[in-house]
Amino acid sequence: MTSLIAEVANWSSPLATLPFFCAPLALVGLLDDRFDLPAGFRYAVQLLTSFMLLSLAGLSLFVLPLAVRVIVFLLLVIAITAVINFTNFMDGLDGLVAGCLTIAFIAGAVELAAPWSFWSVVGALLGFLVWNWSPAKVFLGDVGSTFLGAMFAGIVLLVPSWPSALGLLLVATPLFADAFVCVLRRLMAGHKIFQAHRLHLFQRLHQAGWPQAHIAIIYISGTSALALAFLVGDWRWVMAGAALEVLFGFWLDQHVAVPFSVTIVSTKNTRIPH
Repeated sequence: MTSLIAEVANWSSPLATLPFFCAPLALVGLLDDRFDLPAGFRYAVQLLTSFMLLSLAGLSLFVLPLAVRVIVFLLLVIAITAVINFTNFMDGLDGLVAGCLTIAFIAGAVELAAPWSFWSVVGALLGFLVWNWSPAKVFLGDVGSTFLGAMFAGIVLLVPSWPSALGLLLVATPLFADAFVCVLRRLMAGHKIFQAHRLHLFQRLHQAGWPQAHIAIIYISGTSALALAFLVGDWRWVMAGAALEVLFGFWLDQHVAVPFSVTIVSTKNTRIPH
């Protein structure tokens, strides 16, 4: 009887139910991969998923004044949809997203003392990574990348304190800083940010001759270093490490990668998957 109760409690944990809350995104991603659904419909499902994830959140908004609570809620919705889309944007190199998010998921699972049912998700992602490593035989597509982005956002929201949540979010700096900086540069260049391109740092490093596995290892190593800082230190350790990694990214951008401006010219009339 005791083991049965423990098993039920294991499955009722927020981390155990998190994949079910993110499942609608996976279904929409699958349909979008096959039928190219309207962007408005996809974003509506992302908003719905954001509301569902916030309903699970361990971070309390109720201690805040009502006006501040509303503002924070809206900012969190924007942040969740940004994480989902940034993850999708970064799915353009063998092993990159799966490798980095495997490390981020492990950091979150350790921090939250995850039940075995959540560790099975981590195990499934590791198994996928074996087949997704360069040269990849299987790919995430929208069905996988949006689902994993929502899962990571949900894990961050389940961390009980705001500083720790920020620390866990920053563990994924190698992925999200690349996506964020690229979006800013494309906005400044007048691009449609949801149009496919080859302007991310990881893409321009590949154009400069770096093998896909080499690039993925660099990003995964950066994520691993931040995960270690998160688990043995606190959010300030992660923030300091993230700042150093962003500086390293700018150095790669300026001295190794094919220049952003050159890539704009070469891809101006070409649609290339992320």
